[in-house]
Amino acid sequence: MTKNGKPTKRQVILEEAAKLFKDKGYVGTSMRDIAGQVGMEAASMYNHIKSKDEILDSICFRISDIYIAQLHEVEQLPLSFGEKIRVLIRQHIQLMVEDGPDVSVANHDYKYLPASRLTEFTEARRRYEKGFAALIAEGVAAGEFQGVNPTVALYTILSAVRWVELWFKPGRSLSAQELEDHIITMLLKGLERR
Repeated sequence: MTKNGKPTKRQVILEEAAKLFKDKGYVGTSMRDIAGQVGMEAASMYNHIKSKDEILDSICFRISDIYIAQLHEVEQLPLSFGEKIRVLIRQHIQLMVEDGPDVSVANHDYKYLPASRLTEFTEARRRYEKGFAALIAEGVAAGEFQGVNPTVALYTILSAVRWVELWFKPGRSLSAQELEDHIITMLLKGLERR
């Protein structure tokens, strides 16, 4: 942010690029497309960004850094395992609602990162998934959760919240808070009344 609270040109470029990548895909978006979206000449953009690869890298690693930082914070909270999982699910949904295009790019276009950065990114994803699965496993061991396979539970949760980035828009019949509540009810309590 600049001193007057406005986003920097670089931030604007990253935000608009994420929207274009989400709509047209990373491969289908050119630097000229991004420049047009932000109202700049393509040549002027290079004063703020070196390449399309740099844009993708910035978006993907910003999102993975957020997820990993959130996981580390939740691991330290003095909560039950069920509450920790609820917090993580809410954080996933909030990030998708607030930063949907960036999350979409990190979920779908990460595969276009250069090889060394792709390895680093996939390792970061694995660390996050392993930490999330460990919380589920600890909850199973503590008797808080049913005796499910933690990996199956993890990917069921992650898959179940992924559609939010595609569907949710402000002004829908559900608020973001209601959306979180309904998803958590479905994931942790199920559809059937008990």
